[in-house]
Amino acid sequence: MPESSTRVDATHHGFAYRRDQFQQLVEDALAFAKASGATDAAAEVSEGVGLSVSVRKGEVENIERNRDKSLSVTVYSGQRRGNASTSDFSRAALEQTVRAAHDIARFTAEDVAAGLPELEDLALGEAALRDLDLFHPWDIHADGARDIALRCEAAALGTDSRITNSEGAGVSAQQSHFFSGNSRGFRGGYASSRHSLSVAPIASGPGKGADMQRDAWYSSMRSHQELAAPEAVGNYAAQRALSRLHSRRIPTCDVPVLFESTLAAGLLGAYVQATSGGALYRKSSFLLDSVGKQVLSKHIDIGEDPHLPRGKGSVPFDDEGVITKAREVVREGVVQGYFLSTYSARKLGLRTTGNAGGSQNLSLTSRLTAPGDDLPAMLRKLNRGLFVIELMGQGVNYVTGDYSRGAAGFWVEGGQIQYPVHEITIAGNLREMFTRIAAVGADVYNQGSKSVGSILVERMKIAGQ
Repeated sequence: MPESSTRVDATHHGFAYRRDQFQQLVEDALAFAKASGATDAAAEVSEGVGLSVSVRKGEVENIERNRDKSLSVTVYSGQRRGNASTSDFSRAALEQTVRAAHDIARFTAEDVAAGLPELEDLALGEAALRDLDLFHPWDIHADGARDIALRCEAAALGTDSRITNSEGAGVSAQQSHFFSGNSRGFRGGYASSRHSLSVAPIASGPGKGADMQRDAWYSSMRSHQELAAPEAVGNYAAQRALSRLHSRRIPTCDVPVLFESTLAAGLLGAYVQATSGGALYRKSSFLLDSVGKQVLSKHIDIGEDPHLPRGKGSVPFDDEGVITKAREVVREGVVQGYFLSTYSARKLGLRTTGNAGGSQNLSLTSRLTAPGDDLPAMLRKLNRGLFVIELMGQGVNYVTGDYSRGAAGFWVEGGQIQYPVHEITIAGNLREMFTRIAAVGADVYNQGSKSVGSILVERMKIAGQ
């Protein structure tokens, strides 16, 4: 089998440890745990290396290299759980870490939901070896990263004379690998990479005490060859900053709101939070007992596909070794399932969905979306209202669904942008917002592990002047 995201057998990618060394550490940890009297155990060992370079106004600001490693052990004494970790991979440290985890377990209260996943849920054999093409190491040195960041910032500063300053540009190249196992037979691990490029220019209007606006843009990919060109990132970030000059405040009103695709991913994230096991069993969600109920507009579907090649949320198994599967999360606005780990599933009397560690490659789509529904088309659907491109603050109450965020964007009349808007607050309730999604654009943007186009909400309150 060629070297891939599931096999890392050499140190030439910057790693100090090989896969077989990690596997032996896991086997030793599990053996120590069994010898110490643990009824069950799990262990994971990982290593990460990376380079981050930032520049500002044509000068290097920071060059950071990171290298970290960790070994984590979880032991169960019946239904008592203990966990301990170390960055020392010596045999003595390994034994000490297992003993520490066991001591914690002995003094922890029993929890009927505690324990390893059921055998039938684990990714065993070939299922744990699925290659999702996640590992694309970037053999770049500090000088090369600096040059790319400088090109990106120079492109932003050279876009227009009104781009007068910069908060800097940065390049990051990160790669890691891990191996994990448990006493029920699960063994698995793989390497992955994530590389990024970003810039944040500042635009200024003419005259003393002039209007100043900043914006930013970035590109993030598993493979550096798929990153956007530095000049394209810089130019687009500059255009965004320029478009915000001469922003105004608007009167308080109730109008439709169009969320830019990058922000629409945040609405999808809010849905995930509200239907995640931890929030549900603690009863801290406004979407309790929502399976089988319509909570989004009838034309909305949400799908999850953990096995997309090079996907930012792709995993062959979750953080507990549970096998992952593609599924429908929402069909025609109706909830089909939650996001559950083994523990939260047991607390709810349900079965794990393989989401320990979070959601995996979610996509929110509308059955009404046409191929030509790009951003101009979505602005025409908005007709008169607010197009939001930035949100500030953390004003989301997941118990009640109340939503209130500082915002900036553009006022739209007749489907055309009229002028930029700032210093406003948009408010609503997520329960109502989800059912008032009127349209989803074809302008899909992948934000982390979530893919969604711009989202048009029928009506929200804008607090302005």
